[in-house]
Amino acid sequence: MERVILVGCQLPKDDDQAFFYSMDELASLTKTANGEVLVSLTQKRERVHPATYIGKGKLEELVQLEEELEPEIIIFNGELAPSQNRNLSKILNARIIDRTQLILDIFAQRAKSKEGKLQVELAQLQYLLPRLGGKGVELSRLGGGIGTRGPGETKLESDRRHINRRIVDIKTQLTSIVSHRERYRERRKRNQAFQLSLVGYTNAGKSTIFNRLTEAGTFEENLLFATLDPTTRKVMMPSGFNALLTDTVGFIQDLPTSLVAAFRSTLEEVTEADLILHVVDSSSPDHVNHEKTVDKLLKELGVEGVPVLTIYNKKDQTTEGFTPAYNQEILHISALDPMDITLLINKIESLIKVQMEPYHIVVPSSEGKMIAQLKQETVLSTMEFTEETESYELQGYYFDNSKLASVIQQRMKK
Repeated sequence: MERVILVGCQLPKDDDQAFFYSMDELASLTKTANGEVLVSLTQKRERVHPATYIGKGKLEELVQLEEELEPEIIIFNGELAPSQNRNLSKILNARIIDRTQLILDIFAQRAKSKEGKLQVELAQLQYLLPRLGGKGVELSRLGGGIGTRGPGETKLESDRRHINRRIVDIKTQLTSIVSHRERYRERRKRNQAFQLSLVGYTNAGKSTIFNRLTEAGTFEENLLFATLDPTTRKVMMPSGFNALLTDTVGFIQDLPTSLVAAFRSTLEEVTEADLILHVVDSSSPDHVNHEKTVDKLLKELGVEGVPVLTIYNKKDQTTEGFTPAYNQEILHISALDPMDITLLINKIESLIKVQMEPYHIVVPSSEGKMIAQLKQETVLSTMEFTEETESYELQGYYFDNSKLASVIQQRMKK
């Protein structure tokens, strides 16, 4: 494990509680990236120092701490400007990174699919491009005329050209992957599959819930960003109705803009959802801010008007200060309790029925295919067999835009 010192700068807009949660989160991110936090250094300022992020006195304190503890890395809880990074690197011996680089590093560790790896690389290159350094003779170019003669193209310039070429190349590859994903979405729409999306702050327990509902076996761990690539699986309701459930990447406060942009195609799965399952870690003292962060990012993605079920997870670890938001559909569960999972799946089915139309029809027992379709593509409430007529009396709910809608409507008129 790499030894790490954390550095934070509290500005007037950050209240004490929010700032210290942010520092705790930085420590969790460091642990996820396999780092060991030695000490955290914080300072209150009116604004960050334009040259060194923290003030002169605090920087001297940091130099002394570095000599004493000999860390490999110093992580700043904010995004460092290229000039700040260069200035700090001249004063300190350890490697200097900021919160954004740390998140990018975790994403690079977690990416498994080709798309995930390309998205992370794109975000890293876009972050790196303005931070390439160079000075003096290193910047001279070969040219004609006074003041333009020099030893030729520099390492810096060739790096810059190489990065720009690679960015164009990745964007081209991602475009084809995105169009491929869109074709999948179109097919799901044509098949009229009901789509559920799991969203939530990182480490809220989305993958655990996903695995309990679908038995998919995706990676679940008490780490930030355990899931990076979206996974879609079929989930069966108690009535036999099939829906599709997608697990998405976790959100986080101050998620780097380049990452939101890079993962936009992945997060667009949420915009196609018919019902959003917003998972909140009820054991976190900062759960209210976590909810707000997710709501804000959903708005940025253009997700509005989609029904949301808020699932407060980790009921067994909830603190006394926990207060759920009562202005929406909510459920308080533990993803590890099978009874709570049954409760959740029943709640999901009841919310699906809200978006459907009721039906009451009679189907002859000879039409087995029709009965099987009704079981899978509608929410079947009751099914009774009548011996005299050798037929089934069926009651349930259907989507009025489904393939079965016209057949059901005709039968209801009889």
